[in-house]
Amino acid sequence: MLTIGCHLSSSKGFLAMGKTASSIGANTFAFFTRNPRGGSAKAIDPEDAAELKAWMEAESFGTLVAHAPYTLNCCSDKPHARQFAREAMADDLRRMEFTPHSYYNFHPGSHVKQGAEAGIAMIAEVLNEVLAPEQTTTVLLETMAGKGTEVGRSFEELAAIIDRVELSDHMGVCLDTCHVHDAGYDIVNDLDGVLEEFDRVLGIDRLRAVHINDSKNPCGAHKDRHEVIGEGYIGIEAFERIVNHPALRDLPFILETPNELPGYAKEIELLRGLQR
Repeated sequence: MLTIGCHLSSSKGFLAMGKTASSIGANTFAFFTRNPRGGSAKAIDPEDAAELKAWMEAESFGTLVAHAPYTLNCCSDKPHARQFAREAMADDLRRMEFTPHSYYNFHPGSHVKQGAEAGIAMIAEVLNEVLAPEQTTTVLLETMAGKGTEVGRSFEELAAIIDRVELSDHMGVCLDTCHVHDAGYDIVNDLDGVLEEFDRVLGIDRLRAVHINDSKNPCGAHKDRHEVIGEGYIGIEAFERIVNHPALRDLPFILETPNELPGYAKEIELLRGLQR
């Protein structure tokens, strides 16, 4: 069975997210580790986290995919912003151990005209400071659409970051279908070719999760505007190939489409129905 879910609010705690996920037919979910557009983080109740773990085992859930706040920018041109990213990520990784063996996904950042090479070096520097040998969490770099000065618009940029990380065994990649499409990777007409390129540049074993989103823009637009599954430029036929591809079908899929819970439930049913 496809392992699939969506972003859920953590306002009512861990177990509440698990129950909400089950109510819409999901068997995984994503959540923000702290305010997605701020810096505050809610205190964790260890008992609540343990109850989620028990729920996930009972419901045969797949791996959770947490998401860092959008405000985190490891390669900002402002030192205080880089310091926030460093402190927030270190704190997040400590908090992630309440849900062990999960994924922690983040946007690599924007170099703000400092240049991609400088951005890559700063991102790797932060990762080398916050990763710990004993952590159970795998940190995922997200593929980006390439708008503005985003780092991670190509597989080569992601590989350059990972190559500089000392504890690279704790690193992986989350492939966002909208982002790679908008970045210019033709997953509609040449999914095999794109994944072969990923394997050549990064190694397919680095691919740990998929953000499954349609796109409001044509391939190569560099705009990053998500669309409901089947209503954008990627389309149902391409998603059928995606959920059935041997390199992807066993990964956790996370929906980030412009939807509320009833819409996510429909998309989960739709994508499961495409499985062969």
